[in-house]
Amino acid sequence: MSGASHYRSFRMSMKVPPTLLQLAGQSLLRNEALALSALEKLPMELFPPLFMEALTRRHTEVVKAMVQAWPFSCLPLGALMKTRDLETLQITLDGIDMLLSEQIRPRRWKLQVLDLRTAHQNFWNVWSGAMAEYWAPQAKSRNQAEEVPPWKGVKQPLRLIVDLNLELDDLDELQIYLFEWVQQRKSSIQLCCRKMQIWGLCTCGSRAWPIHRVLGLLELDCMEEVVVHCPWTLCALGMFAPYLGQMRNLCKLRISQICVSENIDPDNYKQLVATFTSQFSKLGCLRKLCMSSAYFLHGHLHQVLSCLEAPLESLSITHCLLEESDLQCLSNCLSIHQLKHLSLRGVMLTHVCPEPLQILLHRVADTLKTLDLEDCGIRDSQLTALLPALSHCSQLTTFSFFGNRISMSVLKDLLHQTARLSQLSQELYPAPLESYGGLGAVRTGKVSQHCAELMDTLRARREPRVVLFGIDPCPQCGNRCVYNMEGILRCYWMAA
Repeated sequence: MSGASHYRSFRMSMKVPPTLLQLAGQSLLRNEALALSALEKLPMELFPPLFMEALTRRHTEVVKAMVQAWPFSCLPLGALMKTRDLETLQITLDGIDMLLSEQIRPRRWKLQVLDLRTAHQNFWNVWSGAMAEYWAPQAKSRNQAEEVPPWKGVKQPLRLIVDLNLELDDLDELQIYLFEWVQQRKSSIQLCCRKMQIWGLCTCGSRAWPIHRVLGLLELDCMEEVVVHCPWTLCALGMFAPYLGQMRNLCKLRISQICVSENIDPDNYKQLVATFTSQFSKLGCLRKLCMSSAYFLHGHLHQVLSCLEAPLESLSITHCLLEESDLQCLSNCLSIHQLKHLSLRGVMLTHVCPEPLQILLHRVADTLKTLDLEDCGIRDSQLTALLPALSHCSQLTTFSFFGNRISMSVLKDLLHQTARLSQLSQELYPAPLESYGGLGAVRTGKVSQHCAELMDTLRARREPRVVLFGIDPCPQCGNRCVYNMEGILRCYWMAA
């Protein structure tokens, strides 16, 4: 081991001594009564390290008092809650309750936001240890310049910011406590959620909350991202629609598995679809839209697309039944001209005229970066018609075309066209039709021979990129597998 390595090991083995700020905080907390009385005159730079120390040592009354005297506009509590720490939340909210009950605003109080997200870790890093000593002089000047006068008139609501992962059938204790606390203080607290993921439908039980009850607590114009992971009925989607329309700053929406009952009244069906799709006209910030297994789109895609107000960056319509008129509407949509990511995975195009997709690719040729046409049932004649448009997608970096039935000769034509796309770096193609025998069985010798030939074609025309050829089913495991550029067979899911 070199001398430098010995020195580093020695330094790492040494116990780092506490900073002056840490020593001051520890000394102050030894006398809780003194700590409470000192908060009014405590230097601004001492608040974050002392708050962390008080939380760690569970000096409950000190934490509550520090919340009331907090000298910053935001208290990023979530960064200190490494686990679902209900006790920390309860202590902090108790401090806020005391603050809200004050008739006269504390002289230095600036707190406007309690942030329960895991972000803002840098705030605590900056204000602890050696970095705090650098920031301290600036903090003092800011503290003097930002004195806030006593309240005059109506008190402004305090904002709580959260990201929500909702298992509506079984909310955790922290979520239940937070929701009930906010519900009792709706006039003085704004609960703001930026990102919400919904994992289950609410049925019954003491820990279950219906979605409308949760949404009724939120300041919906703060919402930026909603992802629904669980199946919803069309009726549930109709109930959700009015809340969606209030999310005027929503940037990303993902819904999936929207089931339509066979017994639904046709007029009711049309009304529910119209109620949901009409909300898109209110979402002027929407940039990413993903709809998977949304069966109500069949023949109704135009109702969504015609309501879009702003250009989309990402559009994913997967595992849906679409009519040719839906694709025509998509190709003519005013909001797709800046599209960077397009996925039509699982949308059957076997019997569809390729012209709408041709027009669509031409319109997004200058911006499109990823294109996913897996499992679309595209045949030779359709792909041949699409090749000129595809060859103009100059920004394309990722192209997935697995799950389509294409012959060896047309695959070579496809590779010849994509070879000209200088940005393309990840490609997934189907093994050629000639690799399959009767009843769709894979001919092992043929598929390896064909894939090797296609790989040789690629190497002769350009620098090798990440290119995979897929087979389904694999004769060895019965699942989807791919051949990589070294001719090695791998599981599709692991390769992806």
